[in-house]
Amino acid sequence: MFKNNKPQLLLFILLSLFFSIHSFSQKNLYAGIEIGRRAIKTSVLDVSNIRKADYKILYFSNERISLADHVTAQGEFPEDDVNKITAIIVEQINKIRTEFKVPEANIFIVAAPVFSAARNIDALKNKITTLTNKDVDVLNVNEEPKTLVKGAIPPVDYANAFLLDIGAQTTKGGYIDELEDDKLEFIPLELDFGTMTLTDAVKKTVANPNQANDMATYQEKSFDFNPVLRKKIKVMLDANPLLLKKEKMYLSGGAVWAFATLYYNENVKEHYVSLNLEDVINYDAILKNNFVKFTNLAKTNKEAARVLSTYDQQYLISANNILLSCLESIPNLDTKKIYFVKEGQTIWLISYIADRSKKVNTKF
Repeated sequence: MFKNNKPQLLLFILLSLFFSIHSFSQKNLYAGIEIGRRAIKTSVLDVSNIRKADYKILYFSNERISLADHVTAQGEFPEDDVNKITAIIVEQINKIRTEFKVPEANIFIVAAPVFSAARNIDALKNKITTLTNKDVDVLNVNEEPKTLVKGAIPPVDYANAFLLDIGAQTTKGGYIDELEDDKLEFIPLELDFGTMTLTDAVKKTVANPNQANDMATYQEKSFDFNPVLRKKIKVMLDANPLLLKKEKMYLSGGAVWAFATLYYNENVKEHYVSLNLEDVINYDAILKNNFVKFTNLAKTNKEAARVLSTYDQQYLISANNILLSCLESIPNLDTKKIYFVKEGQTIWLISYIADRSKKVNTKF
């Protein structure tokens, strides 16, 4: 009887194995939609090993829309923005569900902290939930440094690394201190200069406002302002002697993205790009003395063009002043490994996944 049913039995075993593997593989799929300051970003990840931050990006969408500017001007989302946001999210959710078969428990929607002040944020959240059956989390600005560390640093490196994220308004990050009884404590880092705020601060030192946009004047004043920047960085480092013992330094944010894109001028596939101080110094010289090299590059390189459409030369100089000053202020930098977190758009999603993993301790 077994011989007579052998083909059917074999087919049954193969089908069972196929569906078991397929079912298991779906558990490794995660999707996140972020309502950001200037865009709505969607990512679908296939996570092989969350402790090592080993994952593949199966899909990424970036729908650009200046939401934060509209909320700042009006105190709420204009009706047109609400309609655009919900339409984009419904479309992306349908794609996530039908094309990638991501489990419902692994689909997340978040809004940037800046939108917590919008008067109609609850109305927007309720509309999205009604149309998608998914809740919307508004990221907590006070938890942002911790979210950055959990999502930017591979969990296997939590105890031996620190993070700095150079943003538009501030530079944030942090590190983890190992206490007794296997307990962990999160130590936040913050520098009250970011790419745009540093640029504004430098411009205020120009006596004649008509010369604020003159590149020669700006570069002179930017150079003069560097001691102020370095002093603030020193205060931050002196207050956190433990981070200097860390062997690895992770960097994220627009400043580092601009550097890696313009200077390396190649499509780096790794999620973490190794950096060194000499390259940052060479890039700084090009920014200030041969900027035409990057404007020419942008004519044929889409990523370079995206950088120059996001930042003008003044912003790029400020961004790299922060990056370079931070690196030069770290004692024994040559003994540390420095990495650029290339996939900045997935940081919050990786943080969410780590929080839900039994293999990672994020209780800090």
